[in-house]
Amino acid sequence: MTQTMMKSLFLPAALLMALPAMAQSLPGLPAAGQEAYRDYQNATEQRAFAIAPGGAWGWHAGADSPDLAEDQALAACRSNTRQKCLLYARNNDVMFNAKAWSTLWGPYARASEAVKAPIGTKPGQRMPDLNIRDAQGKSGKLSALQGKVVVIHFWGSWCPPCRKEMPELEKLYRKLGDRHDVAFVLLQVREPFATAQRWAQDQKLVLPLADSGSQGEEDTNLRLADGKTLADREIARAFPTSYVLDKHGLVVFSHVGPVHDWPQYEAFLRDAAAHSGK
Repeated sequence: MTQTMMKSLFLPAALLMALPAMAQSLPGLPAAGQEAYRDYQNATEQRAFAIAPGGAWGWHAGADSPDLAEDQALAACRSNTRQKCLLYARNNDVMFNAKAWSTLWGPYARASEAVKAPIGTKPGQRMPDLNIRDAQGKSGKLSALQGKVVVIHFWGSWCPPCRKEMPELEKLYRKLGDRHDVAFVLLQVREPFATAQRWAQDQKLVLPLADSGSQGEEDTNLRLADGKTLADREIARAFPTSYVLDKHGLVVFSHVGPVHDWPQYEAFLRDAAAHSGK
C-alpha cells in the first residue's frame, strides 16, 4: 500500500491529542500527515515513511525488504513536492535526522552558478524581479534584496486561508526580526494596498507589508522592475503562496497554500542565511 497524499487539513485539537505520541513529533506535517503516520504505524512490516519541508509525505508498506520500502516511501514523497525528502521512519524505528532537516534547502548555489540561473519559480531559478513599494510608498525592486534571504509571500485580506495563517507568520517574523540578513516581503494581490494594510492594522499584526501595486479585485497582474507586468497566476497558482530566496535571489523553497507551523522554519532560514550567498 502506498500513500502519496499531501493536503493542508486540520483535525480538531482533541483528535490530534489522541494520535500516538511519536506521530505528534513529525516536524512540519499538517494533521492529515499526522493521520497518515498513524496509518503507517498500523501497517504491515517492511514499511517506511518519508517527509519533506512544506508538509509533503509519502509512505510504503508491504515491501520485500526495508531498503525497498525506504525507496518507495521516498519516491512517494518526491511525487508530491519539489523539496528534498528525508526518511522519517523505517518499520518501528524512527530514523529522523533532526540536524539534517534544516539543511534540506541546500547545498546552495555559488555565485558562479547563480549568475547562470534562468528566470522562474522552481528551486534553483531566479525569481522574476518584481517592483515593490514599501509601506511609505517608496519604490524598489526585489533584486535589490540580494545579499539577504528573502521570504516573499503573496496574500490578500479577502482570502480566508491567508488571514488564518498570518499570526503564525508573524511569530516567525518576530523570531528573526533582529537579523539584517533575512527580509520578509508580504505582497497583497487583487486588492489595493490600503485595504490590506487596514486589515492588518485592525488585527494588530506587526509585519512588513509591501505594496504589489494591485489596484483591486480585477487587477490580476504583478508589476516588474522593468515596467512590464506578469500575471499573478504565473507566480502563485493559489493564494496564499510563499517562496524563500537565497542570498543570490534563487528560489530554495516554494509552497502553494497555507504553510503549516511557520515558526518551525526559523532553523531553515538561519541555515540559508549562514550558508547561501557564497
